[in-house]
Amino acid sequence: MTSASTSSGARTAFSYCVQQVRSYDYHHYICLLELPQNMRKSAFAIRAFNVETARAMDVASDPRIGLMRLLWWQEAIDKIFSNKLIEHPVAQALAYVKLEELERYAEDTMSTILYSTLQAGGIRSTSADHAASHIGKASGPVLLLKSLPYHASRNRHFPYIPARVAEKHGLLVIQGGRSEICMDSREGLCNVVFETASVANSHLQKARELAKTVPGEAHPILLPAVPAQVILDSLGRVQFDVFDPRLAQGILGVPPLWYQLKLKWFSWRGKY
Repeated sequence: MTSASTSSGARTAFSYCVQQVRSYDYHHYICLLELPQNMRKSAFAIRAFNVETARAMDVASDPRIGLMRLLWWQEAIDKIFSNKLIEHPVAQALAYVKLEELERYAEDTMSTILYSTLQAGGIRSTSADHAASHIGKASGPVLLLKSLPYHASRNRHFPYIPARVAEKHGLLVIQGGRSEICMDSREGLCNVVFETASVANSHLQKARELAKTVPGEAHPILLPAVPAQVILDSLGRVQFDVFDPRLAQGILGVPPLWYQLKLKWFSWRGKY
């Protein structure tokens, strides 16, 4: 393979990653545009990988096909670290009981994306890692909460609603000898969303308390704190009713231009 064809393949792979993030994770796509040019390739590859794996089950008509897709990605990652060739462009470019378990899930997914982006940008900072941890723990739960109507429309289970929180607010029922979450009570659901969102907001505040000790070059990478805050604010405006149609408007419930200006404002001020 010539260097020219390798370079062309890399450009094609990067373009694919950008398009995937733009199509399926637009609010984070806007965040990534604020990164320095030398950080963007790695950041888009990491986000695109998250898109691919997150969509694996949703786009499959048969759950078994979705699982096969996830296994393919597991093998692809193994090949990457074994220096073996794989053809997928993203690869080339690259149930809970307690709230604490949901936080751990967010740490293992959303926070890990930020850790990887910091590392790809050559940033070594304990403070930045701690801030990334809190931002991930804020972003993960609020994004899952916002997706509840989508999963409800597909008759899915809701393992990411902590069972103890659901039980506390009267949403946990026993059917056929199994515990299931029933969302018939709108008031109970709003209370669950409020409690979960409150934990997410606490993490967001902790991340921002660390801002003075976080290196300036890490701040653009931590901009996903902004969409997390936007979701929390949008939830608050609708009294934490995730089925309120206003949440589906624009970007995360706000006009697209307002969202972009807010993100630009934080970026320009060197904040997150």
